[in-house]
Amino acid sequence: MTDDSDKISRREFTAFSLAAGVAAAAGASAASAADGTCDAALIHPKGKGQWPGVILFVDIFGLRPTMRDMAKRLAANGYTVLVPNPYYRTTKAPGLPGTLDFTSPDDRAKIAKVREPMTDTAVMSDTTAYVKFLDAQATVNKKAKMGVFGYCMGGPMTMQAAAANPSRVGAGASFHGGGLVTDKPDSPHLKVPQMKAQFYFAIAANDDQRQPDAKTKLAEAYKAANLAEKQEVYDGCMHGWCVKDMPNGPDGKPLYNEAGAEKAWGELIVLYKRAVV
Repeated sequence: MTDDSDKISRREFTAFSLAAGVAAAAGASAASAADGTCDAALIHPKGKGQWPGVILFVDIFGLRPTMRDMAKRLAANGYTVLVPNPYYRTTKAPGLPGTLDFTSPDDRAKIAKVREPMTDTAVMSDTTAYVKFLDAQATVNKKAKMGVFGYCMGGPMTMQAAAANPSRVGAGASFHGGGLVTDKPDSPHLKVPQMKAQFYFAIAANDDQRQPDAKTKLAEAYKAANLAEKQEVYDGCMHGWCVKDMPNGPDGKPLYNEAGAEKAWGELIVLYKRAVV
């Protein structure tokens, strides 16, 4: 990847107030509210202009340099990208260390603690706040549809965002998303009828092995809603393959797969050029 740092403007520590799903303050200032102050990165091309707004929903390890780098890369393609800290109710970014051991009860307890406030209702409310915040920015083209994309736990958040903001979100992409199809009444796939967005799902090989029927349920939901969607299972790519700083897998091998990650990124760009306009 080439260095695009001269093409983008970075506001790494944007903060805004969240109350009842409304962004009450913009810019680098912070204000208290019922749900607290959300720290975030806001990144857009340099110079005067307006670009389509995009929200990046991070994975379990939170808002950190790797996620900012992804936002910078996308911004260089002509987008204003917001990367919120999903754990803002309990901790500042990144929220969780990259050294987490998912087999450790203590580490699993840490994850549960920071994620506890992230109910379906709370996340839906947050996504509306993010959309309103972006629409309040001078660098966002409010006539263009917005895009959303997410990794791991951020995958279902893209669907929640599209369902909560159907008039603004035109496209979404989930990369090794977890929990897209569940047996709960608030399962993301059950929200498809509320959406108006096109979607792309990049599925890890081991996730597909664990839940092979998820693809069918997703496809059926989008077909019933008459919405375009595309799914791909990435053979040889394990959960987390798109993110450079993923720890090694249980077999000791790196989870990050450059070829697979670049293919997935290309699909995101194609989707946005078509639908985030």
